Amino acid sequence: MQIVAFRAAKRRFFSGAFPIRYNSPRAHGRDRPVFSASLRTQEADDMKICTLASGSSGNSLYLESQRSKILIDAGVSLRRISRSLQSLGTSVEEIDAVVLSHEHGDHSRAVAKMETPVYVCGSAAEVLRDRVADLREFDSETPFRVKDLLVTPFSVSHDARDPVGFTVSDGRSRIGAVTDIGRVTRLVVESLRNCDALVIESNHDREMLLEGPYPWDLKQRIGGGDGHLSNEESAELLGAVLHEGLRHVVLAHLSRSNNTPERALAASREILRERGAEHIALRVAPRNEISEVLTV
Repeated sequence: MQIVAFRAAKRRFFSGAFPIRYNSPRAHGRDRPVFSASLRTQEADDMKICTLASGSSGNSLYLESQRSKILIDAGVSLRRISRSLQSLGTSVEEIDAVVLSHEHGDHSRAVAKMETPVYVCGSAAEVLRDRVADLREFDSETPFRVKDLLVTPFSVSHDARDPVGFTVSDGRSRIGAVTDIGRVTRLVVESLRNCDALVIESNHDREMLLEGPYPWDLKQRIGGGDGHLSNEESAELLGAVLHEGLRHVVLAHLSRSNNTPERALAASREILRERGAEHIALRVAPRNEISEVLTV
């Protein structure tokens, strides 16, 4: 009986996801919305996005506009980043900025060896100040520009110093990126509304985390409010920000031990199916290689 009670207590802990309430027509007795696929044609000045790495071993997202090339996070070796960029037809020297979500090594590993301007929020700068050649601080409530890109940070819940997510816009397209987030807040939902593409965390499957090999204190950290989003929480976040203009969703930062691409995709596909939005392109970011380049 004690074992059963203990397991039940653990399940209650992991089921305590932030209750996202979004405007669902079905909740008001109306038919579910039917989304129509966008007919916008690809143009030369469209934004391009591509993950260079994704997961607990390292994260980096490449964004390119007509005039700018930036990285959101650089959490793998500089050699690997350089090799990935070369395969895209560019180089580290052409990167205009590295914008960090937080200071953890799986997001900042390469910046100590880069001459590129590195943007970091608030107290996270204290950790990196002596290691980064060109460090620039930003405030979590203040947008800033990198050439033609408007970068808008917003605070998230994670066990780091001033962690943030971002939206990035060239004035025509808007991309949202948020990983390493323990819970979904109203600020996160409002910040990610009306994006053309999303890169969002889908870190773990609750059952796999519960039954997996990690010690209990690490399971608490991962599943807690300052840890990482489960597949179900990620899908609920997707449902909360879903709109007709959304065309691409990339599920990122999947755990190697506590998740599978199939489980992550299944949870988000269910939300898309329920909302009549199955035309939206849904992908999982590869762990150890660059992803397909998406045009937004």
